[in-house]
Amino acid sequence: MINAAGREIPADIQGYKQVKGYAGAFATRPPAGARKAGAKLKAVYPGENKLLNSIEEAIEAAGLKDGMTISFHHHFRNGDYVMNAVIAAIARKGIKGLTLAPSSFLDTNDELIPFFQQGVLIATETSGLRNKLGHFLTTNHMARPTILRSHGGRVRAMESGELKIDVAFIGAPVCDTYGNINGVHGSAACGSMGYAMVDSRMADTVVAITDNLVEHPLCPVSIPQYQVDYIVKVDCIGDPKGISTGALRVTSNPRDLHLAKLAAKVIEHAGYFKEGFGMQLGAGAATVAAGKYLREVMLREQVAANFAIGGIVGSFCDLLDEGLIKTLFDVQSFDARTIQSLRDNPRHQEYDCTFYANPWNKGPMVNKLDYVVLGATEVDIHFNVNVMTDSNGIMMGALGGHLDASAGAKCTIICAPLLRGRLPMVTDAVQTVSTPGETVDIIVTDRGVAVNPKRQDLQENLKHSGLPLMAIEELRDMAYELGGKPAPLKMSDEIVAIVEYRDGTVLDVIRRPIV
Repeated sequence: MINAAGREIPADIQGYKQVKGYAGAFATRPPAGARKAGAKLKAVYPGENKLLNSIEEAIEAAGLKDGMTISFHHHFRNGDYVMNAVIAAIARKGIKGLTLAPSSFLDTNDELIPFFQQGVLIATETSGLRNKLGHFLTTNHMARPTILRSHGGRVRAMESGELKIDVAFIGAPVCDTYGNINGVHGSAACGSMGYAMVDSRMADTVVAITDNLVEHPLCPVSIPQYQVDYIVKVDCIGDPKGISTGALRVTSNPRDLHLAKLAAKVIEHAGYFKEGFGMQLGAGAATVAAGKYLREVMLREQVAANFAIGGIVGSFCDLLDEGLIKTLFDVQSFDARTIQSLRDNPRHQEYDCTFYANPWNKGPMVNKLDYVVLGATEVDIHFNVNVMTDSNGIMMGALGGHLDASAGAKCTIICAPLLRGRLPMVTDAVQTVSTPGETVDIIVTDRGVAVNPKRQDLQENLKHSGLPLMAIEELRDMAYELGGKPAPLKMSDEIVAIVEYRDGTVLDVIRRPIV
């Protein structure tokens, strides 16, 4: 079948549910009369003790068995010590055939490759794959294809019963003796627990792993005691220095700063830059830097935002302190400055991922966005975006909240260089559609800015802005002239991953490249 993004999708995919093709950003809705899924009903009675002596003891107490599904959260990013340690302990106990469903993978999870090779892990469902693990899962046969979901799509899958978590392991920067958790205290503070809050609510069994066990009751509480089954004290759960790494780097690259400046100018002139607007900036270098130039515009025009959402960076906290943003909603804290702000500023609110981006609840925050600025690996003349695969077809990125914010925002702005090295980043067709073009409004490159022809209102608003406006086809032609038209990749028929849209339909499939 050809789906609404123009991609050919097989009618059947081995190891996957019944295929339903992407039909449009809001075309597929919850089945009539459907109810939310939930965790098993359990009770803990007075005098019972949740404290266990080791991760191995917790695995036994949780009843973890072959074939189950386990989850982790990625708030520590490259500073996380928990996921690798737990999987190693599971392997030592001889348990196999697990599906691993973390909120995302980071570079540090390359250590998990041997456990896939040994059959401890046989499949994964997540929002991001990087580095050697991404290469491994692209080029090796698994029991089932990897399922890639956005942050909002993941929580939708959990709440609709498509993704059932048997045991969730929660890295807890501080935890009291009855299971209350927050992320803002302790030597391994990671800030918001927004993804873990969902996992702890939906999993049948929840194990808190902490290096900072304190007396009951803890205050404030992000994850409450009634959602936690067991607690394990370990020496160290992570290194906060690993949070601000990878795409989150602070850039001094002139091209990134130029893209950021153009994006800020688009925001100023596109028509929604008014007192009380709402925004999100993505995690890429240029998109994070856009906040710097946007601050200058906000001060000059004396315009403040009512809110900012998503993963939060320190520059947003500075805007909050200056009164240029009235409230921050934080599902993931991206640096030490943000963790401190979440702890100390009552206008900086922690919230969970269903509140942030679930398309099947009664109103996620992404629905209220005026602007979102996001990055891309490549874009095409249909405004489709790829953030998931490299030019060689290998999985190396993350959907994150890209699809969710793009669908919700009145104006979605994508920043990408025209070329990376000599590779064109504006093409006839992206290798993998990770965000459909119908939800993308403006492409900002270092050589020009293209507006989706469906948004004539934006075209009209920007025509006197001084921005270098041009058709997306002109950007493609310029990229091809400078870098040459890339030859199509040779792909096998084997599907190694499925890109789900946030509503659970199939947006695209990723096939194994022939190398």
